Parts: sequence; structure tokens; C-alpha cells
Amino acid sequence: MNKHSKTILVAAVALFASAQIFAASKSAKAKKTKVRTINVAHTVTNVPYDFLDEKGNADGFEIAVLKAVDELLPEYEFKFHGVSDEELLIGTESGKYQVGTKGAWITDERKKKFLIPSNPLAASVIGIAFRAENKNEITDLESFASYSGKLIPISPQSAQYSVIQEFNEKHPSNQIKLVPSDVFDIADSYLWVLEGRYDAYFVLKLSFEKNVLKETGPYHQFAEKLAYVPYKGIPTWPLFNKKETELAAAYDKAVQQLKENGTISALSQKYFGEDVFNFVSE
Repeated sequence: MNKHSKTILVAAVALFASAQIFAASKSAKAKKTKVRTINVAHTVTNVPYDFLDEKGNADGFEIAVLKAVDELLPEYEFKFHGVSDEELLIGTESGKYQVGTKGAWITDERKKKFLIPSNPLAASVIGIAFRAENKNEITDLESFASYSGKLIPISPQSAQYSVIQEFNEKHPSNQIKLVPSDVFDIADSYLWVLEGRYDAYFVLKLSFEKNVLKETGPYHQFAEKLAYVPYKGIPTWPLFNKKETELAAAYDKAVQQLKENGTISALSQKYFGEDVFNFVSE
């Protein structure tokens, strides 16, 4: 073997040894970096936000976004648990679950009990259902207030109550009549509007579509007699356990990336048929 061949052989052996050392170092580093399991609680019938599909698997827009977040965070592995609303809140506050998602709006009480991230997870589009015969007079919430402002009573415990309060604060000379209800949900709301007892029902767009527009909806027979206009999109948020500051920060960074690359908009189109964030005012 000549001198040149020996040099090549030595270099090859050195390169192979370096590669082996690098691979061993990378493997050791991977073993040291433990992937943390994050238990995510979610509701099971809140279609299309969070639900169980026919095979019992977690599905829904908020679930899909969190799965996309998980893909961007190799240091975490999200495990989803379908639970009751009460179990979600109690379990997340106590730390049994690190995150809970239920299409939650922000309230002062939730701010005290949970860590709320900077970026919302989804949005609920809300507006008013009213008699179709009034479509020329009622085109938005402002024109409804001018028309009569006679709104179906709302429970003060409902987040919708605070939305109307905010509207009235911004429109002191054009108020909606905000009457407190002693029940959370009035079953005959659509009928009360049709009968003329009230002139509008403040309701989620998805609920109107499911109950009135859908052929199998319980009020579909009134589809031509009722109309709907959206007011705004209310952001919904994942609820983090108070101690999960690092996890919440990682979530925020990942969600921002998913916004910018169009993933969230595409998922919204898939689950809602539209980008619900288009209704959210900055």
C-alpha cells in the first residue's frame, strides 16, 4: 500500500469514527430529552368543536388544531380524553389534565381559575334570529336596536349576556332591551319570536343552522319564516392549568405558525364551511 492510499484509509476510518461518535451522542441526547405527555380534556358532543366520532376517537375543529400544535412540539405528546363538562373544568384546575378545551369563552371566573394563552383556539359566530318579514328593517344588531330592541331574555350567567352589555355600552343612544332570564336556555325562543312576543333571539350561528336550516332540525318547518344575521365572532380558548406557563407559551408560538401557514383557516373551512376568524374583530 502506497503513502497516498494509507492517507485515504486513515481519513476514511477517522470519518467513520466521527460519524459513529456523532450518532452515539445524538442517541444519548435523545434519551436524555424526555417527551412529556400532555393530557388534554375535551367535551364529547360539542360538534363541530370537540366530540367523539363513531369509532370513539377525538374529533372536531379544536381537537384538529391541537393535534397540529402537537406536531410542531416534539417535546410534548398530546393525549386526548373525552370527559363531561364538569370533569373538564375540575380536572384541569386540579392538574389532572394540563389542558381543557370546550369551546370556552373568556370570563372573569375562568381567568381566576385557569391560565389563558394569548392566541384563541377557535371562535363562535353569534347573531340574531328574527322574523323573515322584517329582513328589510333588520340587517344587523344596530338596526335591530333601532327597530325595537326586544330581545329574548338571556341568563346573566351566560357569556352572551355580557356581549349584549358591551353592545349597549358602545351604543348609549341605541340600546337593546337586555332582560335577565332565570333559566339558561329558553326552549320556546324561536316560537316566541314568531308569535311576536319578542323580535329577536340572540343565538349561535351553528345552532340556528342545526335547529332551523337543517332538514332534520326541530324547527325546520319555520325555515322560511325566520332569518338570521351574524353579529360577531367570539374567540374560544383552551384552558391551561395555572402551572403550565411553558406549555402555554409553546402553544402560542405553534398556533401563530399555524395561522401564518394557513392551517387554521383550512381546518375551519373543513369543520365550519367558512373561516370563522373572519367574523372576529381585532
